[in-house]
Amino acid sequence: MKVLRMRFWIPLGLMCWGLLGACASLPNVKALGDQLDPAATPTVKGTHGELSNAGSKALLSKRWPKGSLDLQQQAALEEAATGVPLIAGNKTTLLFDGPQTMTEMLKAITSARNNINLETYIFDQDELGLKFADALIDKQRQGVTVNILYDSVGTIGVPAEFFKRMRDAGIKLIEFNPVNPAKVSGNDWKLNNRDHRKVLIVDGKTAFTGGINISATYAKSSLFRSKSKPTTKSDVGWRDTHIKVEGPAVQAFQWLFVRQWASQDKDDLREADYFPQPVIAGDKVVRVLGSDPGGHFEIYKAYALAIQESKKSIHLTSAYFVPDRQTVDALIAAAKRGVDVKIVLPGVSDSGLVFYAGHALYDELLAAGVKIYQLKLAVLHAKTAVIDGNWSTVGSTNIDTRSFLHNSELNVIVMGEPFGTEMEKAFQEDMRDSNLITLEQWRHRPWANRMKEWAARFMDYWL
Repeated sequence: MKVLRMRFWIPLGLMCWGLLGACASLPNVKALGDQLDPAATPTVKGTHGELSNAGSKALLSKRWPKGSLDLQQQAALEEAATGVPLIAGNKTTLLFDGPQTMTEMLKAITSARNNINLETYIFDQDELGLKFADALIDKQRQGVTVNILYDSVGTIGVPAEFFKRMRDAGIKLIEFNPVNPAKVSGNDWKLNNRDHRKVLIVDGKTAFTGGINISATYAKSSLFRSKSKPTTKSDVGWRDTHIKVEGPAVQAFQWLFVRQWASQDKDDLREADYFPQPVIAGDKVVRVLGSDPGGHFEIYKAYALAIQESKKSIHLTSAYFVPDRQTVDALIAAAKRGVDVKIVLPGVSDSGLVFYAGHALYDELLAAGVKIYQLKLAVLHAKTAVIDGNWSTVGSTNIDTRSFLHNSELNVIVMGEPFGTEMEKAFQEDMRDSNLITLEQWRHRPWANRMKEWAARFMDYWL
């Protein structure tokens, strides 16, 4: 936990010292759906390229027989907003908590035959980090091409020898946007821009993403799923979510990795079969969104549009919840038009400043009818949403300005009720293990907490 706090406070101090004058801003997304053509047909890519308009309509009508018109319209609007097509023929597996995710990721690494690409914010030198490092070294020695992209701030407390050992074994590693400006090529040193993605791609056929870093912190399941109960603060587990994707959509993950690698290194990736001929793995239709600082805000626009177009329900789970004004207004507007807006947020956090900055918005949201739940017995680190039961997203993006404006992030959107039902079950389980916060209760919170909230809100641009 001390390392996690250091990862937050050191970069925050440097940002405030050197970057306070260079403020970017999020785009205007108010009434985004009204600015787009709702009659457009969403583009769908399959194993042999882009489907015709007729083919897309036929596929989507088959996949989304209930409410297909609304979902197809949503898909078309989202493509217009993000510029990213849907991809059909995928299998998606929802992974609940760290132990399940780590097991699946290590299994995929062990089965690799040609290449492994890993992009992560945190890669710790601890029991789990060493286990992953050993597995990756073994595959490199077996002739599998292994490439690792890790964030400089996320690994700020990790000894250099940990990464040197992997380099000496033949693995190619790149430190994203080094904290030390002497390590940066040219004059493009932007300390505030971080690679917050958590992505593993194996053989161009299987991909993982979500909120889970390579750290023993996530190896302990949230305790409401564990047989043991906490006896000390250090016993508290972490609640997180990942997703495993198989099928043609893995190529989109791979392209985003290649692009991120190219942004940091002038040398090409070593030769490997990164883009094998895709095969149909399942029936899920997904959209893979990657966003970068100074880019086109794809993930932010997708979230904004889904919230604005919601008809029945908005169920959000967010580890760090410091939304911008437009997002707050959209959630309030949805609640006022009768949408069931529920948000599961941390009851305990690894970052006190972000924790209290989010609290500063509770009063306004609660007064508008938004229901807020605080998770018990675990540090919440998941970043997920399910809207109207048929639009779901899992990824690395928090609902805060830092994720939307300053970080490279990656989210998968899964369209349709089957996966939405899985997401709803996970959300309901989190709600059962949370405390509902009422407006009356909230307005009687201690004045000391109110002062912390007031102070934290001054830093919300950096959070």
